[in-house]
Parts: sequence; structure tokens; C-alpha cells
Amino acid sequence: MVGISTAAIPASLRRANERTLLGALLRLGKASRADLAKVAGLSQPTIGKITSELLQLGVLIEEEETTPQTESTESTPKVGRPGRRLWLNDKQQRFLAIELDVNETRLAPLPLRVREDNWKHHFPTPDTPQAWQAQLARTLKKESLTGLWGVLISVPGIVDEKAAKVLFSPNLHWSEKVSLPDLVQHVVDLPVLMIQEIRALALGHLATHPDSQNFLLVDFGQGVGGAIVKQGKLYDNPLPLCGELGHTPVTGNQRKCGCGAIGCVETLVSKPGLLRSFAESRRGGPFPTWTDLALHIQQHGIPSWLADSLEAAATVIAGALNVLGLRHVVLTGHLLDLPPAVTDYLSRAIERGAMWARFGEVTCTPAPRHRAAGLAVMGMDRLLVPVSHQEGLRTRKTKA
Repeated sequence: MVGISTAAIPASLRRANERTLLGALLRLGKASRADLAKVAGLSQPTIGKITSELLQLGVLIEEEETTPQTESTESTPKVGRPGRRLWLNDKQQRFLAIELDVNETRLAPLPLRVREDNWKHHFPTPDTPQAWQAQLARTLKKESLTGLWGVLISVPGIVDEKAAKVLFSPNLHWSEKVSLPDLVQHVVDLPVLMIQEIRALALGHLATHPDSQNFLLVDFGQGVGGAIVKQGKLYDNPLPLCGELGHTPVTGNQRKCGCGAIGCVETLVSKPGLLRSFAESRRGGPFPTWTDLALHIQQHGIPSWLADSLEAAATVIAGALNVLGLRHVVLTGHLLDLPPAVTDYLSRAIERGAMWARFGEVTCTPAPRHRAAGLAVMGMDRLLVPVSHQEGLRTRKTKA
């Protein structure tokens, strides 16, 4: 869940208890009320009151009651009624998720619990906000929005999530000049929430890997970005800047970045940066594809230009681990589409630069993107159990 502290007034304490219960269900999957009370550290009456309301709202599903055993024998002692297990409602669609990517926009209705990304609609991201809004409207004509609680948007760049505003987007500048929530609400009359795209990935990894409570997620795509999870919560900075690893300068790199600076590491290890380096190394011929690069690595191993780029990225990532006090890195994105030798090389280079590896273990795990799962967690966190600055659901009394 997103880590936001609140004063312990009655309303916020109630929301804090709800957050704790929902977080426990995300980790456990299915659990009885007694198990939830034990794991969440809450009293059974508190758990009972919260689960009753969430069942009424349609947030939870409860398994059907089984017939209790009423007779006993010498080999089978008499027992009481077993606790009925609860889980997050993964059947009913509650959110409209939108991934606004530099090249493509993807949409899907989501339940509260999502295990795999499965985007139902997609279209090329246009060059203007007006064209994007028009294409969004055309796409949503095919979709029923009945029963949805809100719209969740994953956005690249530097995002002020509380103000729902893109402050700076090196690879999608038009998003800085408009209010994305206003654009969407002219099409869909629902609350609209925004989250920075890499933070959504980190929430998704946390939701699908509940045992992984402390990590730095680094995503390689059109750019390179990071997000931090500490003690099972998404880390929030005082400024809306978090994990901007891709904009760390590399000595000797003269490439101009979309942010306006010279030498950013993402100009070397983003998808466009790697393809540019590969094209320059070939000295002629048609511009290569990602498949061409993967085949070249498979046949010839890691070329020197790629090794240099990976070393530069590893230096940045290892430095972040040293500052944050973390020892686990999750690698996601296009880099995983290349032969495993690439992420293996990067992992070894990160370990060489990480201080903790001198006397402990530093791990790097390639993992698929789970953006949709992260958006669903964000929707629960900010719509279902909002804190004071968040609007939340207007009605929490009846199941939609």
C-alpha cells in the first residue's frame, strides 16, 4: 500500500485499520477473520466490523458456509464450525485502468485483485491531448462502465500525484500542458486518480510478490526509472521526485536527453538508446529492430558497447542501493526481452558496486511488469480508504 502517515483521529484510525486489513489480505490471498486478526494485530470485533462493511460494499467475497461436524468418534473428535475465509473480490470490475505510455495507450476494466496484466483495448498515443481524448472516447464506446468506482491512470514523467498533475515529462511533453483528469472526465464521469508509471509497477510487484517487502524496482523502457518499496510500503519523498535513475549523467556520454540535459544514462540503456548504439556499431544498413539486437546477442554474446552501457547503469543502481540501504533490485521492462545474458551481466555489475555485497548478499531479480495490479492497489488505497487530502468514494453503504 502507499505509505502515507495520518494523525490518529477516529476517522483516520478507522481507515488505518481498513488499510491494515486489506494489506493483510493482499499478502495472504485468502484468510479467516481469526487469521486476519492475528496477522493484522487487530481485535476480532474490529475485524468483524470492518469485514461486514467491506462485504456489503462488495470489496470482499466470503466462501460458502460448510456444515459443521456435530458428532465425534474415538478417532475423530468433535470440532466447531471452521472459520469462513475471505478474499478480495476478483470477479467484479471496479476500476477503469489507463496506461498512458509514450508510444501506446492501453485500457482495461479491473477488479480489486489482479494477477496478470491483460489490457483489453490499446491505441497509438497521439501527438496532442485533443487527439488522445477523442481516441479515448471512441475506445470507451465499446466498454460498459456500470459499477465502476473510478479511473486510474499510469503516467510517465515527474508526477504530482496529490495535485493530479504532470510536472515534467521528457518523453511525452504534451501531458505537461493539460489536466489529464479533466480530459478523462469529459469522457467518463468518474473520479480520476494518477500515479507515476514506475510507482505503479512497484505496487504491482508488491501485490504479486507479497514476501518481497523491501526493494528498488528499475524499469527499462522508452526511458529508465525506479521506485522504492520499504517495509511493504511505497516510499514517498517530500518532492514528487522518486527513483529518477535514468537522469543521472554518465561521464563521457554526449547524447542529449529528452529532459534537456546531456549525458543521462537512459540515453544509453533505454530501448531507443540501445537501438541507437547498436545501429552505430553496425555502421550502415537499415536501422535495426529489437529482434535484430536480441538475435545479435544470442549469436555473438554481449558486445563491448553494450557492456559499457550496462556498467554505467549498474554504477547508478548500485549507488542508489548504497544510499537507500537496500539489497534487492527488481528489473523489469524491455531489457528482459533480450537474452538472459544481458540481465545476468547487469546483475553481476550491480553486485560489484553495491557496498552490502562486500559482506552480505545483494540480489537482482528479473520480473514481468505488473502495472495493472499496481493500479488496482492504488485504487483501493486512494478511493476505498482515502486519507484527509483524498476524496474517496462518495457512497460506502450499499453494494453497487
